[in-house]
Amino acid sequence: MKELKRTDPEIYDLIRQEERYQLDSIRLIPSENYVSKAVLEATGSVLTNKYSEGYPGRRYYEGQRYVDRIETIVIERARALFGAEHANVQPYSGSPANLAVYFALMKPGDTLMGLSLPHGGHLTHGWNVSITGVFWKPVHYVVDRESERIDYDAVRDLARRERPKVIVTGATAYPREFDFKIFGEIAKEVGAYLLADISHIAGLIVGGAHQSPIPWADVVTTTTHKTLRGPRGAMIMCRSELAEKIDKAVFPGLQGGPHNHTTAAIGVALKEAATPEFRDYAHQIVANAKTLADELNRRDFKLVSGGTDNHLILVDLTSRGVIGKKASRALDRAGIICNYNTVPYDPRKPFSPSGIRIGTPAVTSRGMGEAEMRQIGAWIDEVIKHVDDEPALDRIAAAVNELCRGFPAPGLLLEE
Repeated sequence: MKELKRTDPEIYDLIRQEERYQLDSIRLIPSENYVSKAVLEATGSVLTNKYSEGYPGRRYYEGQRYVDRIETIVIERARALFGAEHANVQPYSGSPANLAVYFALMKPGDTLMGLSLPHGGHLTHGWNVSITGVFWKPVHYVVDRESERIDYDAVRDLARRERPKVIVTGATAYPREFDFKIFGEIAKEVGAYLLADISHIAGLIVGGAHQSPIPWADVVTTTTHKTLRGPRGAMIMCRSELAEKIDKAVFPGLQGGPHNHTTAAIGVALKEAATPEFRDYAHQIVANAKTLADELNRRDFKLVSGGTDNHLILVDLTSRGVIGKKASRALDRAGIICNYNTVPYDPRKPFSPSGIRIGTPAVTSRGMGEAEMRQIGAWIDEVIKHVDDEPALDRIAAAVNELCRGFPAPGLLLEE
């Protein structure tokens, strides 16, 4: 980044500081990861110079001969990797991808059914502060109060009662595997479309560490970062009979020209995801999460639903007498990065909730395994015990930094 350093040293310096931060810390936010150098290079390529409204072979601008070939390759890779009939790789991110699906399949005021945000769902699954909870009539299913898992009988009863036009399965803070088959059966019974939002678990799915929704869902949306380890973008996959509606909803319905540099980087990530090495990585994410959950359970942490089936763990800190925000800030001081998070039936406000959310994609990308997860669990316990003890937090941060030095971060080549 020599030219950036010369042109804008202030921005250059902040980027370098962030790079050092990502190298020296244990990143446990489930929606973050490290992309490869190849993905970074595609993201920063000359494709950012292009404007390409339309689709391959049907553009509104000339000069698209190479862009068309790139987007076609990425579409083919997405279809092959996920086993989808149709793929649109143009959505700018996961939120507009979901919005495009609703725009394609519903009219204003139709009923949209998704997992409640405080129970692990996403804003765009019909929550009231999102446009998706304003333009459409939202109804929400929740997790069982005792098991803290989705009660599929309750989901079926709600669907029969509300008759939604679209049912959404997927979450941002649900640590258990989804049964897409049951969701598909429920949607078919009530005449609804099933949208599977797999943004968090896409990498686990293509790596064979989580079942796929493709046989059961009418539409699948996903971001392309998180476990998939690509750039910040999104894709929509669907049955062939819905392809035209979905494509028109993305463009010209919601967007103008696609971000071609992101499209190319998605293609690189999809090629990487088709390798045996990626499959090993996906399974290791789950193994690491289970080991970390076991270590936290052993240390008397309360985990929502008791553990995890996927890449994330939701920790209820109520019994430890520490609120989520305070815990997450102390962990950050100690070099362990997570986010504070609501837990099901949380009595506290969303901006100061009872829990924290942690996950293993980024540490797995660095090559950490079960032994490191046990050590991380011990550090988390120590931080919570010494949440106000700054010297103790600094001591843990030094140990974290030492561990990180033994596990290089993909794509990061910090110049000393």
